[in-house]
Amino acid sequence: MRSGGGSVHNACMRIVYRAENIIDAHLVKGALEAEGIVAFVSGEYLTGALGELPVMNLVAVMVADVDVERALPLAQAIDADLRERRDGPEAEPGFVAA
Repeated sequence: MRSGGGSVHNACMRIVYRAENIIDAHLVKGALEAEGIVAFVSGEYLTGALGELPVMNLVAVMVADVDVERALPLAQAIDADLRERRDGPEAEPGFVAA
């Protein structure tokens, strides 16, 4: 059951997060589920079909329409944190944390 009270199987799903990779997608999915929001990762198996080439916008996290208002701020906060970590000084080549 989802927070709206109905079955997720009957709900329309909407994307709340487009992930750069499968790990980020599952991180967001896990955080949403920890808040009681049923989430689904779409496109995760498509990335394996493309091999080592980087592909954008294949992996997304989706939730039921009724959960979008709660899920979107959580997904945006995690995305901001991930971007900050990627853009920080640790992201520079050759940086070794002590």
